[in-house]
Amino acid sequence: MTEAVKGRIHSTENFGTVDGPGVRFIVFTQGCRMRCQFCHNPDTWKIGSGGKEVTPDEVLAEAMKYRSYWGDKGGITVSGGEPLLQMEFLTELFKKAQEQGINTTLDTCGKPFTREEPFFSQFQELMKYTDLILFDIKHIDNEQHKLLTSLGNENILDMAQYLSEINQPVWIRHVLVPQRSDYDEYLIRLDEYIKTLNNVDKVEVLPYHTMGKYKWDDLGLAYPLDGIDPPTEDRVTNAKTLLHVNDYKGYLNR
Repeated sequence: MTEAVKGRIHSTENFGTVDGPGVRFIVFTQGCRMRCQFCHNPDTWKIGSGGKEVTPDEVLAEAMKYRSYWGDKGGITVSGGEPLLQMEFLTELFKKAQEQGINTTLDTCGKPFTREEPFFSQFQELMKYTDLILFDIKHIDNEQHKLLTSLGNENILDMAQYLSEINQPVWIRHVLVPQRSDYDEYLIRLDEYIKTLNNVDKVEVLPYHTMGKYKWDDLGLAYPLDGIDPPTEDRVTNAKTLLHVNDYKGYLNR
């Protein structure tokens, strides 16, 4: 008998309203290679341990308990950590979900992406069962991306380009961080880049917040943005203006 595919997840949320269209069941996977200074889930970083092992069937059975709340727009979102580190599990879960008519949304920073094998073929298979991608572009500038996340953004932007090539529906998400990404120069560059893509249905500005700082403290980690306050309402409005968020029609209007 073939052994069931298993994934390692950190936690789930039953009634998510900010991670994709409608009301959603959110699965937070365990494991991430990036070290974003603003991360509010540093307890998901550890790869290969932590969290709990589950099968796609177990996750789907739990999610289905809440299907009556989803309506026509909702479904399942897999976030992280970084879900692309567990593509076999993710693909099996999304395939089974779509077989039951459930909308599948992937929330990813794209860092594992490569056009090399075996990753690329596995990624292409995953895309067959992915309705929408919430794509986090942390910083448009490569050097500033390294400062903010510890890693560069070259392959992340390559993933954005590939998703545009295959016309995969995407929402671009950008965390606005004072003294890091909240500069007009960078926002204008990001806007110019997004305009080169033909598959973007929505652009979201996510204001940096400190609600996850206690997790850094609990883990004995120095919080790298200590003393930096969330952006003001004026700066959030400015970012939305420079990124032309009102120009995008939304996934459901395709």
